Amino acid sequence: MSSSDEYEALKLENQLCFPLYACSRMVVKMYTPYLKPLGITYTHYIVLMVLWEKHSINVGDLGRTLFLDSGTLTPVLKKMETSGLVTRRRSEDDERSVIISLTEKGEKLKEKAKDIPSHIGQCIPLPHKKALELYEDLYAILNANSPDRT
Repeated sequence: MSSSDEYEALKLENQLCFPLYACSRMVVKMYTPYLKPLGITYTHYIVLMVLWEKHSINVGDLGRTLFLDSGTLTPVLKKMETSGLVTRRRSEDDERSVIISLTEKGEKLKEKAKDIPSHIGQCIPLPHKKALELYEDLYAILNANSPDRT
């Protein structure tokens, strides 16, 4: 084995993680022009999407849904609470559990955000079938590496 073969696995071009990382950053960046006028970040947006569907959720379940740990989620939720988008309160059943709920202001953003998915969809240069396959493949990777995900 030549010395160049020995390090073949270390070449950036041979890494699956790199195009995933670069595409993720690129796609999140595409959201900025649509989210900035709403005063939210991409992380705020994905939290809001969960809350637009569920209205209230405990922080643990929210973290599992978004594949985010509490150390990442807590400052985001505090900022969203300060902005008036969500409320945080201790669960009456288990005071260790924090419940996140959508405020009226957070609910009103749903109307302003409703066209964002179609705008972003137009920016992704994949036919619908390929985009769906990619979606399924990415979730297969996520779910295979998240045994506690419900």
